[in-house]
Amino acid sequence: MSESPIRSEIFETGNPYIKAARINIAASPSQIFSILSNPRRHKEIDGSETITANISGPEKLELGSKFGMKMHLGIDYRITNKVVEYKENEVIAWRHLGRWVWRYELKIISQNLTQVTETFDGTNIPAISKVWLNFRKAYPWVQLAIAKTLVRLKKVSELN
Repeated sequence: MSESPIRSEIFETGNPYIKAARINIAASPSQIFSILSNPRRHKEIDGSETITANISGPEKLELGSKFGMKMHLGIDYRITNKVVEYKENEVIAWRHLGRWVWRYELKIISQNLTQVTETFDGTNIPAISKVWLNFRKAYPWVQLAIAKTLVRLKKVSELN
């Protein structure tokens, strides 16, 4: 008998510009947050498979931290992100020039079980960014990338 594949739960937010998924992880919020707040580990959990390398930034992110990544999505490019929300072991979010926000929220379910919700928030972005995301048909793709990222985060977190 084979094991069921690990899946995250994609859910509707009621806002077409916010895509989200969640997963339960058998690890403490601090274990999970230590991965999320370390930009050198983002490539390990990237469900979009667009991060090719971390190029700059602190070992541990905090509010206002900036970190750079080498990326590939059709072409090679570099992006600099800035942490715009931060509450230790509860929430971390960053954005880049396009101003859409990647957010992770951690909620204790029980001892050693944490629910992690990831959202991609394109609500308050410039018009040119909205045009770009719509042109690229990014929202359905991002929804799947979020779901895959959470599965990878679960596997990495439960190994620690």
